[in-house]
Amino acid sequence: MSTSLINTKLLPFSATAYHKGDFVEVSEQDLLGKWSIVFFYPADFTFVCPTELGDLADHYAQLQEMGVEVYSVSTDTHFTHKAWHDASDTIKKIDFPMIGDPTGKITRNFGVMIEEEGLALRGTFVINPEGEIKVVETHDLGIGRSAKELLRKVQAAQYIATHDGEVCPASWQPGEETLAPSLDLVGKI
Repeated sequence: MSTSLINTKLLPFSATAYHKGDFVEVSEQDLLGKWSIVFFYPADFTFVCPTELGDLADHYAQLQEMGVEVYSVSTDTHFTHKAWHDASDTIKKIDFPMIGDPTGKITRNFGVMIEEEGLALRGTFVINPEGEIKVVETHDLGIGRSAKELLRKVQAAQYIATHDGEVCPASWQPGEETLAPSLDLVGKI
């Protein structure tokens, strides 16, 4: 049985990412002070992964407007990320850092390593500016994720972070009513 990472702090890491034509160093410190998404995927040059990363790239501008940075991570190297970026029209759309984790340290920190294969599960983590994990979503390798649904989850996490005492009901969208948990609501929803 695994332990939930919800509300835990980021563990230290340091890695090299491919980002906008350069290799850059990234650490947990880069995630502090803003909302972040850490988006694990199994491997470059595969099948479901480019569909997910392309979908996320299509929503990246909106996430940036919300003050969110995205970091994709696989156990490939930053060199492989560059080669994939150069070879694939879908991956060329990516403007967020693509972190290489060939040692698997970051992947293990987030509990999504498939040890027998040296690959990451499809894991998505939303992290607040204080470095606390607020959303954890993990999928089996054959199940692709939706950037649109991830965007909604980030909006809900940001909303409750600034509206003490309120919670977002199922399928909540910005502008819709929230709930204020109280004894009066018990059994009435």
